[in-house]
Amino acid sequence: MRIGVFYFPTDYGIEAGELARALEDRGFESLFVCEHTHIPVSRRTPFPGGGDLPKRYSHTYDPFIALSFAAAATKKLMLGTGVALIPQRDPIVTAKVVASLDRLSGGRFIFGIGGGWNVDEMENHGARHATRFKLMRERVLAMKAMWTQEEASFHGEMVDFDPVWSYPKPLQRPHPPILLGGETDHTLRRVVEYCDGWFPRPRGFEPVEGVARLRRMAESMGRDFSTLSITVFGAPADAAALSTYRAAGIDRALLGIPDLSRDEILRTLDTVAPLATANG
Repeated sequence: MRIGVFYFPTDYGIEAGELARALEDRGFESLFVCEHTHIPVSRRTPFPGGGDLPKRYSHTYDPFIALSFAAAATKKLMLGTGVALIPQRDPIVTAKVVASLDRLSGGRFIFGIGGGWNVDEMENHGARHATRFKLMRERVLAMKAMWTQEEASFHGEMVDFDPVWSYPKPLQRPHPPILLGGETDHTLRRVVEYCDGWFPRPRGFEPVEGVARLRRMAESMGRDFSTLSITVFGAPADAAALSTYRAAGIDRALLGIPDLSRDEILRTLDTVAPLATANG
């Protein structure tokens, strides 16, 4: 099982390149970064975690730019979005960004995606909460067409364009792995239909049953289970828990990097680094 981390790349925290080098030096497999394009001042949408929205949500760098700096500072560290909010992203622009980062990083990009939870944030992008998953599906399918076809076109209810040339193509073929966040059976159906992996959070996630759930969904939809992966987002930094994940067949566990200063973050990495090599 591979051990990586996820981090909100903020303008007041550690810089992405330095963090990436520190992770690679300490034996971590990957760095995933979160995305929020902006946070509406209205705060009409309650924070799912309860209480006030943490400061980091409104101070994030663009994930693809942050990961570009991380890519330039490392040689083998895998680089992921955790997660890119697809209902808020133009699919033609995002397809080029993903392909560009994948090629320039030497094929190290992992495309973690999600539908989003902040209603007013997505509405500022012209997306509607009620139809966000339909929009996400069409945008993902359209991007896959642009990554795999010389002259790509897509005609859906919410995404529609005639044949286009879209280059560069990703270095990973047919495209970087697409991991979808969420925990419901609806999420699992979407994973099996048009993604490459499941990206659950640990709350309420039991590893053995989680693997079995994904296997059952794949079998019911005629998908080869071996083509799918599971990455746990925010896994506990605990050796016993990670051993349980590994025994269950979880492919990757991401530990959370706290919202602290540069020096505090580096000390945290030193503390948890043995978990990366012990479970790698």
